[in-house]
Amino acid sequence: MRRAPLEPAAYRALIGRELGVSGWHRIDQAAIDTFADLTNDHQFIHVDPVRARATPLGGTVAHGFLTVSLLSRFAHEVVPPLAGAVMSVNYGIDKLRFLAPVPAGARLRARFALKDLRERRPREWLLVLNVQVELEGSENPVLIAEWLGLNVLS
Repeated sequence: MRRAPLEPAAYRALIGRELGVSGWHRIDQAAIDTFADLTNDHQFIHVDPVRARATPLGGTVAHGFLTVSLLSRFAHEVVPPLAGAVMSVNYGIDKLRFLAPVPAGARLRARFALKDLRERRPREWLLVLNVQVELEGSENPVLIAEWLGLNVLS
């Protein structure tokens, strides 16, 4: 369920705090194969379970960019919209690190903290989120990022 919209002042009061943690989402081989087809990245560690099993990975793993692409899905669950926003767009990632592989069949979730919210221009607000993607059963994140979202208010 999507959280209630927040006015900019209320949002800014959350700087430095965690906004929430998404639910768990399974990344199965079918999703990995579909992503491989969409991106034309058919490296065997992603799509060939037999060959991948013979590597130190022990089996197929999700593409790093597949994990990044799930940030929108995770954020929709926990990051409140900015009140009055008529459009929110992915503005980019300032920092991104892939810290561990994501095995096929694993479950992931994301933890979001508000780093900053600033007005760039009248009616344009830049949301800066610190994100950690967690692998179920692991103490360490598989991905960390500083993600930017641009919100245009009416």
